[in-house]
Amino acid sequence: MNGLRSIVMAFCMFSRIPMPRIAWKNENMRYMLAAFPLVGAAVGLSICLWQLICEVLGIGSVLWAAGVTLLPVAITGGIHMDGFCDVSDALASHAPIEKKRQILKDSHTGAFAIIMMGCYLLLYFALGTELPISGHSALLLALLHILSRILSGLISLVYPKNDSEGLLKTFTVSAEKKTAVGILTVLLVLCAGSLILLGGLPGLGMVLGGILTALYMKRLSAREFGGMSGDLSGYFLQLCELVMLLVCVLTERLVQL
Repeated sequence: MNGLRSIVMAFCMFSRIPMPRIAWKNENMRYMLAAFPLVGAAVGLSICLWQLICEVLGIGSVLWAAGVTLLPVAITGGIHMDGFCDVSDALASHAPIEKKRQILKDSHTGAFAIIMMGCYLLLYFALGTELPISGHSALLLALLHILSRILSGLISLVYPKNDSEGLLKTFTVSAEKKTAVGILTVLLVLCAGSLILLGGLPGLGMVLGGILTALYMKRLSAREFGGMSGDLSGYFLQLCELVMLLVCVLTERLVQL
């Protein structure tokens, strides 16, 4: 029963998909991060449905890419993009660690956050236009969104946290850490294997890109912020997805040479 409640909590926290009301209690959050990849599966399903619509209606690559870019934001409510913007502002300040943490807590949006979000969405959209409108592309994107959340859940659980109070600390303190890490590790192997089998060399590149981004995040979080936080988890997820998509497109082109 706690597992089902944790799934509901994961969708309530990380998506805009309507869910039954459930009490905000520690026991209901034990496996929430382990259930996080299911939100990625929901995003992936929406992209697969969008691909079918594009094929049926004869929609071109520009509108296809717009859907690929905006559907994840619509389904998640932009919660991870919010973290990406906050961290972008903090990093652009070049301030000491404590000042960067204060910027993360500031509800105002700075100029660098807007600039970086615009650049991110433009690049993601441009890469989306390079993907053919096919079931193969849709499945790769679906696995991309699942893998990014598996990695995000893992680093949120195992990387050192900074001493600031926040949602990430609440989630990780409440979690059955050993069980959640075990579940996410199994999902990582399954998802990575599926990407490699389905995508071949580009799929392998996506897996390596995601893992290298996760390793980079450990160094970045420790050096710039003194440890992980909820905003940094969101920043990682967005960066991880962009890196994996970039690697996928570039590797496809290299294979075709």
